[in-house]
Amino acid sequence: MARLHVLTARLLAAWGVLVLFSMQLSLVSAQCPGVTKQSNQKMASGYTSSVLATGLKTPRGIVMDTEGALLVSEQQGGAVRRLTLKEVGSNVCVDSNTITNGEQTNHGVTVAADGKTIFVSNLQKVTAYPYDPVAGTVGTGKTVISNMQNNGPHPTRALLASKFSPDTLLVTIGSNANVDTATTAQSAGRCMIKKFSIKEITANPATYSAGGEVLGWGLRNLVGMGEHPTDGGIWSVENSMDDIRLNSKDVHNENPAEKANYHGRLNDTDNKLKGANYGYPSCVPAWDTGLLGVSTLSVGSLFAPDGVPKATDCASRQPGRIHFPSHTAPLDIKWTPDGLTAYVSFHGSWDRRPPDGYRVMKVAFGPDGQPVAPLTSKTAAVTIMENPNTGSCPSGCFRPVGLAFDSKKRLFVSSDSTGEIYVIYGA
Repeated sequence: MARLHVLTARLLAAWGVLVLFSMQLSLVSAQCPGVTKQSNQKMASGYTSSVLATGLKTPRGIVMDTEGALLVSEQQGGAVRRLTLKEVGSNVCVDSNTITNGEQTNHGVTVAADGKTIFVSNLQKVTAYPYDPVAGTVGTGKTVISNMQNNGPHPTRALLASKFSPDTLLVTIGSNANVDTATTAQSAGRCMIKKFSIKEITANPATYSAGGEVLGWGLRNLVGMGEHPTDGGIWSVENSMDDIRLNSKDVHNENPAEKANYHGRLNDTDNKLKGANYGYPSCVPAWDTGLLGVSTLSVGSLFAPDGVPKATDCASRQPGRIHFPSHTAPLDIKWTPDGLTAYVSFHGSWDRRPPDGYRVMKVAFGPDGQPVAPLTSKTAAVTIMENPNTGSCPSGCFRPVGLAFDSKKRLFVSSDSTGEIYVIYGA
């Protein structure tokens, strides 16, 4: 009997080694060939992630084409890279190649609804490339919108080609200073989203200042836009003002709030938000109302800090719809295919101690295409991917920028600081 117990123990030990070895093989097989992870992330319960591409040149905007390939704008070098997805066991990996000439893009990339045109942006212009999504090749690029220079600290030009309104391209320009006083007038041509007809600008290129139609203005620095997949509503994420004071008191560490703005539906002939003013530079949204010391303010309430052009009434400006902690720098917003969850990337900002941001969060939406949480909520967004120690950020941290979903409900995330593309499972 003793020998039987010894034999059983040895078999169990051998089985344990076999299981451990099998687990190790599984972990190894889950890594994409030639990919070495540069950063580590902490994932919320129910979510996992893996890196599928490294060594990219400051990847910023990302978008899926109609064939399920991922298009990535590289800020350093100014080209678009095409990542063809391939299944490796239970993981997804990529084959990668550059498809556009350099110096044409520093952030924005989007694909027309029919999949046959790629639009990219840089500080000066928007370029359109004829695109064959099956072959993964582009034709000669053509400038379709010019005169976009703003001589300021916000060089990104977010782009969105609408699926619900297939002839529409949305283009943003941010401020040329922290407080851009000239943008109290719409004629300044900054701090706004403009909508352009793709057919018109392809046939006859436009200038940003004279062309297009204003969808929304009074928007300090919009780096990302999204279109709700079932409702068709247009949303933008805005980076608010830095270093603010109120009644001579420094309140900047916890104010103003960052925000997501709602702009209505492009194909709605009675869109009451079309052309709305969202407050900047005269009005900014509250986050820490206790620090502000104004009892009439709630989270998201617009108020006038010191040193800005005074508004006659901030309450008359259009407020944001979702609010986030100050200086977290939201850069993109995308939804699950059913439209019930939005994901937002937070790049993190320099203007707060300790640092904050550097994460991906989710926001619950209802079947009406609107957030479940009220405008005044401080808990609408829930973290699903973050750096283990933001105290050391931004140096060496994962800094998410672009977001994109594929048909299998996998969420892809670019990190410009580490040159990586991640895939998140469980979204």
